[in-house]
Amino acid sequence: MSDIIEPRVLKGFRDFLPSAEIERRSLLEKVEESFRSFGFVPIDTPALEYAEILTGKGGGETEKQIYRFTDNGGRDVALRFDLTVPFARFIAEHRAELSLPFKRYHIAKVWRGENTQRGRYREFTQCDFDTVGSDTAAADFEILLMIRHTLKHINAGDITIRVNHRGLFNRFLDKIGVSDKSVEILRTVDKLAKVGRDATGESLEALAGKERARSILNYIEGRGSFEETLSALTAAAGGPCAESERLTLIRRFMIDTGSADTFVLDPSITRGLDYYTGIVYETFLNALPDIGSVCSGGRYDDLAGLYSKEKLSGVGTSIGLDRLIAALESLGEIRERGSYAQAAVACIREADGGIIQGIGQKLREAGINCEVFLDEKKLTQQYIAAEKKGIPWMIIPSDSNAAGNSLTLRNLSTRENREGLTMDSVIELLKKGDIP
Repeated sequence: MSDIIEPRVLKGFRDFLPSAEIERRSLLEKVEESFRSFGFVPIDTPALEYAEILTGKGGGETEKQIYRFTDNGGRDVALRFDLTVPFARFIAEHRAELSLPFKRYHIAKVWRGENTQRGRYREFTQCDFDTVGSDTAAADFEILLMIRHTLKHINAGDITIRVNHRGLFNRFLDKIGVSDKSVEILRTVDKLAKVGRDATGESLEALAGKERARSILNYIEGRGSFEETLSALTAAAGGPCAESERLTLIRRFMIDTGSADTFVLDPSITRGLDYYTGIVYETFLNALPDIGSVCSGGRYDDLAGLYSKEKLSGVGTSIGLDRLIAALESLGEIRERGSYAQAAVACIREADGGIIQGIGQKLREAGINCEVFLDEKKLTQQYIAAEKKGIPWMIIPSDSNAAGNSLTLRNLSTRENREGLTMDSVIELLKKGDIP
């Protein structure tokens, strides 16, 4: 019987080969650039938390999907299922060390034991950004504007951000006499896109009765423009109120920034998590609407109250990196690479390893990413290896002058060589990128 353990990965989990991980990291760099451009700062929190920290307000389906266990010290712990709940704990614990409003971003892995599907896994990366300590329309809108800016920055194409206000929806539910079932109703409506209108109607009827179910279905239907929909929702909720005024002001900001065409007021957007209390939103790629929302979030004024007596208003969103990558791959916006190197140095003789490493060192000092090949092989084999990695240039030292005073620069895509170059000439040509 063999003692070798079969190498395998849990369902819903993945390894990433360099060709995929390079693109993931390049995308993350652009996402982080966008976050920083708005003045947001990074934080980090543990992957493991006490289970009560995570289950205190998650509720519903999320609590069923949590990875929870007793550790060797007998503690009830769980892997974080999102980055928002740990952030609320973080704020409560470090409040005295932070200046408000506090604008943060956090890019990290989270875990949920849910069914896998296209672009959705049990271990995945989220890119969150939040503002805490400002209960204003300006804070709400800045997050929406950051979504728009970030997806534009990574070439995601045209997008639609669908927004709603859970507070306005709750006013409507109170008006028709079902406020005591608002949590279940909001979760039911949140599944509308997945299960369809008929199934949603049946679930609502079981919760609220036939007439009220019909009223709710009518409320969540679209009604034309943002302004027309807002007018209808306001009337259905009992007239002008703080929530409708908040949406009116956010709409003005959209118009003032020339971004109004990106946004749609969609009363069926509710978000399934219990901690949202105000504006909520989901983001869709216009070219791939069926892949679902790639970025969602909202205002969660009461979340930090689970861990602190001080009430802190918060608003934020989360980009689902893996789903976004799946979408960008479908759109042809991601092309795999096998290396970060802009050039490779060929190994002519193994004994010249120090000399060719010196060539590589000079390239790196000049700001050019460079991979030095380590094994003495035929040049054609080294060309093929570099091409497979997506490296565009090969530098070949002369047999008679390996020290780098007579170099050949090969364009691996055109197969053209430029011979008899000095180190300085190679660096200059690579920086210009105008090699014939």
